[in-house]
Amino acid sequence: MLGGSCRDPRKSHRVTPDAGPRSMRLQGQETAGQPQVTLLPTPSGSGPSQEFEGHWPEIPESSPCVAGVIPVIYYSILLGLGLPVNLLTTVALARLAARTRKPSYYYLLALTTSDIVTQGVIVFMGFLLQGAVLAREVPQAVVRTANILEFAANHASVWLAVLLTVDRYNALCHPLHHRAASSPGRTRRAITIVLGAALLTGIPFYWWLDMWRDADPPSTLDEVLKWAHCLIVYFIPSGIFLVTNSAIICRLRRGQSGLRPRVGKSTAILLGITTLFTFLWAPRIFVILFHLYVAPVYRDWRVHLALDVANMAAMLNTAVNFGLYCFVSKTFRVTVQEVIHGAHLPCILRSPTEVTGVEPRLKPLGHPKQAEL
Repeated sequence: MLGGSCRDPRKSHRVTPDAGPRSMRLQGQETAGQPQVTLLPTPSGSGPSQEFEGHWPEIPESSPCVAGVIPVIYYSILLGLGLPVNLLTTVALARLAARTRKPSYYYLLALTTSDIVTQGVIVFMGFLLQGAVLAREVPQAVVRTANILEFAANHASVWLAVLLTVDRYNALCHPLHHRAASSPGRTRRAITIVLGAALLTGIPFYWWLDMWRDADPPSTLDEVLKWAHCLIVYFIPSGIFLVTNSAIICRLRRGQSGLRPRVGKSTAILLGITTLFTFLWAPRIFVILFHLYVAPVYRDWRVHLALDVANMAAMLNTAVNFGLYCFVSKTFRVTVQEVIHGAHLPCILRSPTEVTGVEPRLKPLGHPKQAEL
């Protein structure tokens, strides 16, 4: 699960005497009529500690939470600032899309909407509500259902950026075909297909094992799901970004006859989005693979801390696009100012009746001083 925070290292696992080495039960899940026994690892390596033998190093205790409350503070600030900014971005992009009917604005609008869903599902429900407030005491069915929504939101955000990349590639490298084929209807259909595919690809992650609690070596299903996550969210989109962005840059250089290529605003926004995604998501992918094949998060405090930092960097990607749009596009800045001004305008232009509550009276028409009847 993407969401979650540092688990409480004081909660030890309880194992019933008839349980196998892989079937652990959390504290509080007692079997009727059977006393619980705490089985501690022995220095000689015998007993239950043998279950951790293999390619993972043996560390007797679960990794402590080194970051402490820093992730909670970070995600609270990220949600408190990022959500209003994304809502403002949505309104501004909706105005631009309705005004210009350009496909790029529709893709950016869908991307911002998916970022809002990601912040609500992953940052609020996963990291803050489940991880910090409820202390991870959530029914397993709820956790796994939330997994589907979290991964679906991630897949939607990434592949909407892929759609934007392909659209910019067609607009620059095949302009005639792009003008003939692009329309708001086709753009909306492409967005709908991506959102439906994102939801379908999120369903298998119902069986995703939470790395915070994963004390056993990875099973085949766990490896398949983690590799699928890395491929769908990072490796395949990054490959598409690299190929299409390289083709776009080469096209711009050829069009400028050897001079410094002049990059348009839409292309600059595209390059900024894909570059930020590539750098902010790379640490999380690295930590997942490190968790699979080198050292688990559950038993190495350094990997535990690295996963905390990697998750914080990945979630930052949902809140930085507003600054990128404002930095690149003057049209977007003007539209944002219009939205803010329009929100304050009803308060500024209030009528005297609403302010004082006294209705104005019409003065009776009088005769001019020099007019005589």
